[in-house]
Amino acid sequence: MGNRLCNLLIGILALVLIPTAYGVPQNQKDSDGGVGAVFVMTNSVERNEVLAFTRGADGTLQKAGHFATEGRGSGGNTDPLESQGSLTLSRDRSLLFAVNAGSGEISVFRVQGSKLSLVDKVSSGGSEPNAVAQQGNLVYVLNTGASSNVVGFLLDHGKLAQLPNSTRFLSTNTSGSASLAFSPDGRVLLVTERLTNSIDAFLVQPDGTLSPIVVNPSPGHGAFSVSFAPNGAALVSETGPAGVPNASAISSYEVLANGTLSAISASIPTLGSANCWNVVTPDGRFVYVSNAGSATISGFAIGTTGTLTPLPGTVVGTNPSGATNLDITPSSDGKFLYTLNSGSGSIGIFAIHPDGTLTVIGQFAGILPNAGFNGIAAN
Repeated sequence: MGNRLCNLLIGILALVLIPTAYGVPQNQKDSDGGVGAVFVMTNSVERNEVLAFTRGADGTLQKAGHFATEGRGSGGNTDPLESQGSLTLSRDRSLLFAVNAGSGEISVFRVQGSKLSLVDKVSSGGSEPNAVAQQGNLVYVLNTGASSNVVGFLLDHGKLAQLPNSTRFLSTNTSGSASLAFSPDGRVLLVTERLTNSIDAFLVQPDGTLSPIVVNPSPGHGAFSVSFAPNGAALVSETGPAGVPNASAISSYEVLANGTLSAISASIPTLGSANCWNVVTPDGRFVYVSNAGSATISGFAIGTTGTLTPLPGTVVGTNPSGATNLDITPSSDGKFLYTLNSGSGSIGIFAIHPDGTLTVIGQFAGILPNAGFNGIAAN
């Protein structure tokens, strides 16, 4: 699960810019009556694929097909990529980016409802890519293997071309890089390092390349994933101190002009274990975290200044025991929340209510348990 700390916690418990578009365009709706889709990645070492599921108006899922990336995954059992963002939709949800960690490539699909068509496949510019972020015509890939780095690409009608002089190395070759995210204004790229417990900031230059790295030590234990709220607040999931049950947390930060971070809400408890992933609702009002070690979801309201306020009870959703819910994603209309449950081989389905509370709809048993699946995205 996201990092060795996450795995330990689970073991203990188990013994250039374009506007963001969150609605589903009419031409992306499925001909079979679906209003959206959910995608998960097999990460198979032999033949990496993306599995697609049609989303109904009530949030339920139906199998829609499987689509080869024409690359190889890393294989493994539970969360071998140890990342958030291995399967990423473009801001306008017309493209889907998938990492091929085993063959060192990025695949790009055109999205038409729950149907995918492969548009491009390129070298990631490094070793073991495990996350992708896109903003306008700029795409950056996180390579966690060998000399850990980020590499930039220009995006043109689904095709990727590596941006000259865009490679930037992280603080160390063994940083355990886990996620990356652009700020809403596209001026900053943040990267998390699990093993050094750091949050790296790069300022985006006019030509798309990045400034030298600014390393921000994480005040909380176990920094893992980073995302941004629409108001510019950076949200970082923290797994918590090793060996301490239900000690995970989430923090919010303001990113200053020089790339340093200023804490807004520091290490707010999630009341769960192994919080390695977080996702913001399309309207920017709430952030949900996936506590894989306790099979729960915690929710927080996001204030206008980036402050985080726990929703009543904090834990607002529960998967069946042993689900090992990894990555997490909302539907594009903000009505549903989905979790990739590696342990039970299922997708957890929750309805999102206007006040941020969740109601469990059920589990869709559409994947193989403990088979190395990584990444989930929804339109």
